[in-house]
Amino acid sequence: MNGSFIDTHCHFDFPPFTGDEAASIQRAAAAGIDKIIIPSTEADNFSRVLALAERFPALYAAIGLHPIVVERHTDDSLAQLEAELARKPPKLVAVGEIGLDLYRENPLFERQEYLLDAQLRLAKRYDLPVILHSRRTHDKLALHLKRHCLPRTGVVHGFAGSLQQAERFVQLGYKIGVGGTISYPRASKTRDVMARLPLSALVLETDAPDMPLNGYQGQPNRPERIAEVFTHLCSLRPESPEQIAHAIHQNTRALFPGL
Repeated sequence: MNGSFIDTHCHFDFPPFTGDEAASIQRAAAAGIDKIIIPSTEADNFSRVLALAERFPALYAAIGLHPIVVERHTDDSLAQLEAELARKPPKLVAVGEIGLDLYRENPLFERQEYLLDAQLRLAKRYDLPVILHSRRTHDKLALHLKRHCLPRTGVVHGFAGSLQQAERFVQLGYKIGVGGTISYPRASKTRDVMARLPLSALVLETDAPDMPLNGYQGQPNRPERIAEVFTHLCSLRPESPEQIAHAIHQNTRALFPGL
């Protein structure tokens, strides 16, 4: 399979990549991954993520406030986010990682919703797509997205919901992130969703260093494993690998015009 892949979600500012960026980018390039989007998780990460994108041609930045660390985000964090968006750094391609999460014991959910709405408004104002986190919140997230009606939409990353929930996001104009979960035979629901969604709805991601693929449990995930995610996706879909690779590349470029 000739062609190049884009990892739409890699926390490249975390270990094991910290201090090993050039070698890690080379490893990814050898596997056909020529672009990597780094979403941030909190305001303290913004400058690091933006600096990485500035320093390495293969890297692109997204900045946003992640719901899993909701207690670290203040109104000042939102002001910092807006100040960076207003600056329009050349390799900033999205607002993210933002979203909702009901996994934690005390999720501070109203605060999460407030921060999500504020960031969706900023994405709309600055005409950027969003990279969305959603855990046990797909229906609630879809309501927020419908209400804000972003012209650039975005991607629901790490999706593990039902086909009906995925189709609702797709109807709203959002892409679905396909990652290492589909490498697990036991993940039959997610595998079925990725097999049945329209090809025009899919983009590839690793969520590295998280979400290791089957066979790599206990090891940090890495961007070069996008190539293996792609192989697994091909085994689930009726289209040829060439068709799938071309469509996913087109989907990603259309969603993130800054790439």
